[in-house]
Amino acid sequence: MNDRQPMRTTRRDFFARTSDGLFGAALTHLFCRDFFAGSSALAGESDLHDAVPQFNLKPKPVHHTPSATSVIQLFMNGGPSQMDLFDPKPVLNRMDGQAYPGNVEEIGNQSTANIGVMMGGQYKFARHGECGMWMADVLPHTAQMADDICLINSMWTDHPNHDNALYKIHSGRLFMGYPTLGAWTVYGLGSENQDLPAYVVLTDPLGMPKNGTRNWTAGFLPPIYQGTRFRPTGSPILNLKPQYEQPSAVTESARGLLSRLDEIHRGERPHYSELDARIESYSLAARMQLSAGEALDLSRERSHTLSMYGVGENETDSFGRRCLLARRLVERGVRFVQIFLEEQPWDSHVDLASNHRGICQRTDKPVAGLLRDLKQRGLLDSTLVIWGGEFGRTPTSQKSGDIYTGRDHNMQAFSTWMAGGGIKGGATYGTTDDFGHKVVENPVSVHDFHATILHLLGMHHQKLFFKRSGLHERLTGFEPPTVITDILS
Repeated sequence: MNDRQPMRTTRRDFFARTSDGLFGAALTHLFCRDFFAGSSALAGESDLHDAVPQFNLKPKPVHHTPSATSVIQLFMNGGPSQMDLFDPKPVLNRMDGQAYPGNVEEIGNQSTANIGVMMGGQYKFARHGECGMWMADVLPHTAQMADDICLINSMWTDHPNHDNALYKIHSGRLFMGYPTLGAWTVYGLGSENQDLPAYVVLTDPLGMPKNGTRNWTAGFLPPIYQGTRFRPTGSPILNLKPQYEQPSAVTESARGLLSRLDEIHRGERPHYSELDARIESYSLAARMQLSAGEALDLSRERSHTLSMYGVGENETDSFGRRCLLARRLVERGVRFVQIFLEEQPWDSHVDLASNHRGICQRTDKPVAGLLRDLKQRGLLDSTLVIWGGEFGRTPTSQKSGDIYTGRDHNMQAFSTWMAGGGIKGGATYGTTDDFGHKVVENPVSVHDFHATILHLLGMHHQKLFFKRSGLHERLTGFEPPTVITDILS
C-alpha cells in the first residue's frame, strides 16, 4: 500500500519505540516543568536573531562592537564600608564620637534607639598610582593596581535588607524569580567555548552566600542560562569522569547515535524551542567530560603565578585559587564567572575595624593578583572585572549588645569598582556628602550599572529582552537607565 494510513499505536509499539516514547515523555515532562507554556524569547532585535528562538550556548551576534567579551565578578556579599575603604571623609573623622547632626530616622535600617554617634574612618588612607586614587591601608595590593581601576563612589540601591538588595544587584529586581546579570549575559551572547559552561559560579568552602543559588538563577529564562556552581572543595564537578573506561570509538559511536535520536525527536517537535535548551544541557555535560579536567587543573600553573594569587598561604589560599581558576576559565572562553564569599562576611554590625581587616587579608592579594595576571597575559583588555557588594554602611555606629563598634546597612551610597574591558582606568566617579551617607553628584543606580555592563559586552539594554506573557522582560526593567559613558575608555 503506497498511501500512508493512520496507525493505531499498540502497547507493543509504544515500548518498542522508546526513543520516541519513554525518552520523549521524560523530556517533555522536564521542559514542561521548567517553562511557562507559550513563552518565547528574543535576545535582541528581530533582524539579528531567528524568528523562532534557539535556546543554546552558541555565540550570538552583538548589537554593537563590544569592549569586553567576558566578565569576572568578585562579589563582596554583606556590604563593604565605603567610608572605610574607598571614600575618605575628613569631616566625618573630625566628628567622631559626636551626635549625628541631621534626622537620625534617615540613617539606616534600624530603630533610632540603636543608632550611635558619628564613627570616623577605621583605617588610614593614602593616594595611589599616577591617578592619585584614595584607598585604605588594608588594601595594599589592590592599591598597586589603582591606575587600572575605575572607582565608582556613587552607587545606590532601593532596599536596606540583604535579601532584597541582593536580588536587586544581581537581577535588577527586588524580589526573587528573575534572571541574574550572568544569565542575561549568556542568553544574549552565548559562549565562545561549547565544552564548558558559559556561566560559572565559584563559591566559598566556608559555605554558600546569603540567598544561595538564587544569586545565579536563570529565573524565567531557560535553565541552560543559569550559573553552574563548581564545588569549592574536592572535585569541582561531580561525575566528571565516566563510571568505567571504554574505547573512544565506542564512546563516539554512542554519542553519534544519541545525537541522531535527539535530531529525530527535535525534528518531530519543531515548535518546542525549549527542547533545544534541555538537549543542549545534556550535550554540554557530555562534552565537559573531555575538556573540564584540563581547565580546572591548577597544577599546570607556574609557582610564580601561584604565589602572585596567594595560593599556598593560609589566609589567601582559598580565594586565590578561585581567582586563578576564574582566569583559566575566561582564558578558555567562559563568558561569565562569579566568585562569592560565605554567607555575608562584610556585614560588620560589630567590630568593623577587625572585621573588614580580616576580609581584606583574605581577598586583597588574590584580587590584585588576578588583575596583574590578566594584564600580563593581554586578557584585561577583553575581561571586565567587577568588585563590590549589595549596599554600603552608615556613617554612625550601631548598637549591638552594649557596644557601638560596627555600622548598619546603607542603601543611599556605596562604592564599587571595575577594571579592564573598556573601562577608564585610574578614574574616580561620583561624590557623596561629607559623611559618605548620600550620593550628591553623578548617582549610579543598579539599572545604570547593569546597562553599562551590557554596553561594554556589546549589547543594548533595551534590545536584550525575553518575551513573556506579552511583555518584553529586561534586566534593566521598563524605565530606561543611563549608560555611564564617563567611565568608558
